[in-house]
Amino acid sequence: MSPAQTDSRPFEYRTWWLTLVGMSVRPLDQSSKLKNVLYEIRGKAVVEAARMEAEGKKVLWLNTGNPAEFDFEAPYQIVGDMIASIPHAHGYSDSRGILPARRAVVTRYETTPGFPRFDVDDVFLGNGVSELITMVMQALLDEGDEVLIPSPDYPLWTAMTSLAGGTPVHYRCDEPSGWQPDLEMLESLITPRTKALVIINPNNPTGAVYSEGTVRALARIAADHGLLLLSDEVYDRILYDGAQHTPTATVAPDQLVLTFNGLSKSYRVCGYRSGWLVVTGPQAHAQGFLEGIHLLASTRLCPNVPAQHAVQAALAGVQTIDGLVAPGGRLYEQMRVAWEGLNAIPGVSCQRASGALYLFPHLDPEVHEIHDDQKLVYDLLTSEQILLVPGRGFNWPNPDHLRLVTLPEARVMHEAVERLGNFLASYRQ
Repeated sequence: MSPAQTDSRPFEYRTWWLTLVGMSVRPLDQSSKLKNVLYEIRGKAVVEAARMEAEGKKVLWLNTGNPAEFDFEAPYQIVGDMIASIPHAHGYSDSRGILPARRAVVTRYETTPGFPRFDVDDVFLGNGVSELITMVMQALLDEGDEVLIPSPDYPLWTAMTSLAGGTPVHYRCDEPSGWQPDLEMLESLITPRTKALVIINPNNPTGAVYSEGTVRALARIAADHGLLLLSDEVYDRILYDGAQHTPTATVAPDQLVLTFNGLSKSYRVCGYRSGWLVVTGPQAHAQGFLEGIHLLASTRLCPNVPAQHAVQAALAGVQTIDGLVAPGGRLYEQMRVAWEGLNAIPGVSCQRASGALYLFPHLDPEVHEIHDDQKLVYDLLTSEQILLVPGRGFNWPNPDHLRLVTLPEARVMHEAVERLGNFLASYRQ
């Protein structure tokens, strides 16, 4: 085997050998489209965490909302239907997804008060909500089109807007007001190039659940300026302390609304990659855009077929999430313990989560003078073996926030927050 064929030699040696024999080596850099793409949830600190575990160190992974990593089991009804479907789920399905699963999505929203009527043809299944977001942005945006996205945000929305050639424009959410959107600021950002408004409710990373009045105001702004509403509602059943979720489509029945949801979080089956997109409201003015979604759905052939068979079982079965988010339930108690512990740390304050699986604490710059939140996260990892995500990874402008997942059991959550407090007490940049 020649040196050019073996991977065991150093890269520099292989480059030298290819040059010696007269073969040109063309540098390959990443696409310029990636220059504005940010995804710190699985960023460089994750690589270091994996290296540490390979050396035998135990890392507490509080960076990703992955219930399976913390001993949450998938509901047995879903697993059973998946297993039963395997013998006849090896072929392609309709590009939008199998009919029973799409019918189950229709039925789910028929029981949601005020949700506009729609049909199975208005439902697209996807390999997680992430794929559906990607398809929609590719179908919607031309170069320079603007999309209003909350700050802090779930960074995939910003990344997919950029990759589709669009320009993400972030409207600020107000921390003292429970992370509700700053409506006045939002409206001031609208230009003739603004095409869509993204709403993430319940919110990742803040845990905020928007009031009905806020959702109505967001819909009104979109209507006044002719904006498409894109509503990410994947945490709509993970609600605490009596919080009520208002689906965007219920307050905007006469507007085109795309609602994104899936099984990953409420049903604890992230790895199944099973999400859906629902189109409601008038469509005559958007036929080209909707045909674009159909086209992109066809180019991926179809969603993962076995995972589609989980949808009907999940939506028709017992909603086991209800007990987990009630007082005394595991998700509720973990969130409460983490929230109380964070607020007990000097110089740290945190809004209580009303939904989702995260907290987004603030580090008072008068107490914790942090200039680089990525370095803070890296230093915490190497010192305490705890992996968080820097706040700027969620398109928050300042290095004064962190996001942590509240999925570990309460005892582990309490210990992790205590170790974070001890670390911050002596940490300096």
